[in-house]
Amino acid sequence: MVYLVLTYFFLVFFVVLIIFMICVFFSKKMVFDFQSSSPFECGFNSMSVKRLPFSIHFFLVAVIFLIFDIEVVIIFPVVIVLKYSSIYVWFFVLSFFILVLILGLYHEWYNGILNWTF
Repeated sequence: MVYLVLTYFFLVFFVVLIIFMICVFFSKKMVFDFQSSSPFECGFNSMSVKRLPFSIHFFLVAVIFLIFDIEVVIIFPVVIVLKYSSIYVWFFVLSFFILVLILGLYHEWYNGILNWTF
């Protein structure tokens, strides 16, 4: 009985493998197009100069987005903790957290990171 099940398993496996190989063979393009097979990276043309300078402003905006995205994830559990803690401790911790975020936002604004330039 076990040999019969194994025989059917291997038979189905080899049939599926042959069908897969036939599909791969017939679906291949005969002409290799470098432009369509190259990765698209942030609007940089991969056919031109390979070492273009990366915009540090783009990087800083992405980091700011991540900081404020993580900040939202941190604030959500604070609301649940309100049920189990003192309102004064909860208010102090949340106020301190928001104050640090506001100071960070002011620092970014003062240094001109938030000004979008082209």
